[in-house]
Order: sequence, then structure tokens, then C-alpha cells
Amino acid sequence: MITYKKPQVIAEIGCNHKGDFGIAKELLNLAKQAGADVAKFQTRHNKTLLTEEQYNAAHPNPANSYGNTYGEHREFLEFSTQQHAELLSYCKEIGIVYSTSVWEEVSAKEIVSINPELIKVPSACNNNFRMLEILRDEYEGEVHISTGMTTKDEVEEVISFFEKRNQSKNRLIIYNCTSGYPVPFEDVCLLEINTLRKKYLNRVKDIGFSGHHLGIAIDNAAYTLGATWIERHFTKDRTWKGTDHAASLEPAGLAKLVRDLDATYKTLTYKKSEILEIEQVQREKLKNRK
Repeated sequence: MITYKKPQVIAEIGCNHKGDFGIAKELLNLAKQAGADVAKFQTRHNKTLLTEEQYNAAHPNPANSYGNTYGEHREFLEFSTQQHAELLSYCKEIGIVYSTSVWEEVSAKEIVSINPELIKVPSACNNNFRMLEILRDEYEGEVHISTGMTTKDEVEEVISFFEKRNQSKNRLIIYNCTSGYPVPFEDVCLLEINTLRKKYLNRVKDIGFSGHHLGIAIDNAAYTLGATWIERHFTKDRTWKGTDHAASLEPAGLAKLVRDLDATYKTLTYKKSEILEIEQVQREKLKNRK
């Protein structure tokens, strides 16, 4: 039996701020207004993450590039540690939880230094055990880890790594995820949530779902299957320049997602009595009398 907790919605701003700090704060306000619980960014130290060849290569989609090379593009979209600290402070001011994904050891250490409530590990980096060690041993908040493009043996290895220091049951949230932008519905594979719950719920704190699909039709299904945390990419305008905007929700879509998840949460109960009070009036008026 699933014990349903109130759904937690993460608005993944990522780099949809286009490198503009003012837009980043505007997106925080819009996420808060839509009802999101968490707003999440991305943090990379690109000269650590990328090889020299990758750094100096052209962007694979030049129309979405903010620099002459892929490295310059990525640098343009990065905020400093101080700016992330300012975003964390602003989140506290407006009443939404700040978070960010970290992609390698340098960014992990930088974000650990500002001590947010939770840090995300993207699917691409969940096998970077030097980075995971920093999050396990030098940080006390929640660690949220996506499992896209990851084998079951690799998921087991990650969880066991945190268990070595008793850092799994109280801190680790693992996410069902398919890595693609956008992901067609037949590749979302929601029933993997059942697999994660059955195998790991007694070993981790909670289960999440990171969706890269279009629309909001299936997020309620993910929640009903037992994913408490629902993460969706978020932008102000899906036509903006950048690779993630097209697979993101705009404010109206995010607000509807939050509304629908909250409504679903309220419905997931059993009757408190055979005939509810709301039914009794109708029973007395309409029920067939033998």
C-alpha cells in the first residue's frame, strides 16, 4: 500500500534564464506564483566538466548558442557562487526552496559552501563518485539523484555508496527519469516508479519523477504510482532561445500541474464511513426504498 505524501513540485529553471540574473529572479517569482515548492538551477565548472576538445567545439545547434564555442556558450549561462547565494537568499525571501544541479566536483564544493536544503545530481553525472563523495561526506542536506540513462546495477551502486556512511535512508531521493528532450510518451516508462519503490523505498528517503515529456497529462499518474517529487522544466516563454525551453512548462502550465496534483492528493483516501455525510442527504432524497 502506498502512503501518499503531499506532492512536491520542482520547477527546473536550469539555464532557462539565458544567463540573465534579472530573468532568473523573475522566473523564481513566476514559479512561486504558480505554486511550485522548489525552484532549481544548474551549476557547472565547464573547464573541469568538458575536455579541451569539447570546450572548443561548435555548439551542436548554433541557433541556440550563446557563444562562439560550446564552452563559451556554457560559460555565458553560468552564475557565480555569490550569485547562487543571492538566489538562495531571494528564494528564502519569497518563500520557495532553492536548489541547483551540480555536474562535477568544483561546482559541488561551491554549492555545498552555501548550504541549500537540497542538491540535485543529474542523470549524466550520477556515476561521478568523486562528486558523490563530496555530497555524501561534506554536505548534510538532501541529495536528489536522477536515474536516466542508468542501468539497474548502476543505481544499486549509487545507493550502496551512500549506505556505506548511513547516508541513504534519511537523505537520498531517487527519480525515475528518461533522458531525452522531449521524451515521447512510450519512452517515459512510468512503471519504473514501481520498480524503484519496490526495490529501494526501504533504503532511501523518497521517490521522485523527473519528466521531460510534453504537457501535464501524465504527471498525476507518476504521483499516483508513488512519486512524491515531481520535477518539470520551467520557462517564461517556450519560444525563447535555448535547448530546454521547448520541453518546458510555462507559468500557466505549471500552475495547472500544481492544481491538478493537489486535487489528486486530496482524492487519494478511503471513505471514513460507509455513507459519507455528503451522501446522506442524497441517500435520504434519492435512494430506492424497498
